[in-house]
Amino acid sequence: MVVLAKAELEQIALPVAQPPMADVRAVGLSAAPGPDRAAAARALVAACEEQGFFRVTGHGMQQELVRAVEAAAAGFFALPQAEKEGGAGEPVGYGCKQIGDGGDLGWIEYLLLCLTSAGTVPAASFPFSTLPCAAAAAAAAAASLSEPSSPLRELLEEYAAAVRRMACGVLELMAEGLGVVPADALSRLVADAESDNMLRVNHYPPAPRPEQQAGRLLTGFGEHTDPQIISVLRSNGTTGLEIAGRDGAWASVPPDADSFFVNVGDALQVLTNGRFRSIKHRVVVSSERSRVSMIFFGGPPPGERLAPLPQLLGDGGRSRYREFTWKEYKSSSHKGRLVDNRLCHFEN
Repeated sequence: MVVLAKAELEQIALPVAQPPMADVRAVGLSAAPGPDRAAAARALVAACEEQGFFRVTGHGMQQELVRAVEAAAAGFFALPQAEKEGGAGEPVGYGCKQIGDGGDLGWIEYLLLCLTSAGTVPAASFPFSTLPCAAAAAAAAAASLSEPSSPLRELLEEYAAAVRRMACGVLELMAEGLGVVPADALSRLVADAESDNMLRVNHYPPAPRPEQQAGRLLTGFGEHTDPQIISVLRSNGTTGLEIAGRDGAWASVPPDADSFFVNVGDALQVLTNGRFRSIKHRVVVSSERSRVSMIFFGGPPPGERLAPLPQLLGDGGRSRYREFTWKEYKSSSHKGRLVDNRLCHFEN
């Protein structure tokens, strides 16, 4: 349950608008090696250059698993508030209305989990503004295995493993389209045992009745870019996600019950020296139906040094970004507001 004071509701209120529907490019992962796969790789690169956003088809994800996870998540968010805050059902990475440490608010409640080779770890186990080392996260996950599990936790772990495989497939196709070698030049960054991968389950309840009657919109999750390499998103078929074009105008993403959506993140913008665009996006709440979304964030190991890939600089090409570690960038990104431009502090 999300409860905001009147002043807080005013803070997240948005002007009424009806943005156009976004034309989201589809990229198929199931093409066999040959001309069809080469065409899919070109389409993926074009989508990342034009929008920094696309939808994945032919992903091979079991729909039964997706529906089971969505139902279990909806069941968790329907629990009494005291049980959610007390960790009913494990895992316990629960938050409500506050997003990060910068003072951002939203009409949202969520579960946020670190993903390790040993399983899921509640993000609440670590200070939000710091990046846990993978060894500590893995130790916490291993210790938690002695505790009673739950259907939700087991489903989230199975889902996270499947989406991680999908993310690796996307990154391998991306490397092929870019002409980058080896084939795992990008995918290894999210496949490593130390990779800083996260899973976030967001619940946006229907807007309060007075807001619906007044025709007002509320911010579910404020405008931002994702700091990681890529984000893989799935929702329950409810509208609300919006993406910003290069001109800053917002467009509404059409619901799609079969596809997964992929965002280019800040780290991938750096790796491609700005060729790919980290897309600004937000969630707006206006519907009478709850929106549940699940987002896999693929991040590199904390000590990974990030800079434009030499193969994408060309002869004599200038690097737009200085080299930095993922831990350095993520720590910096948590110090400001969602809307802040984080990459500007790392430009040459």
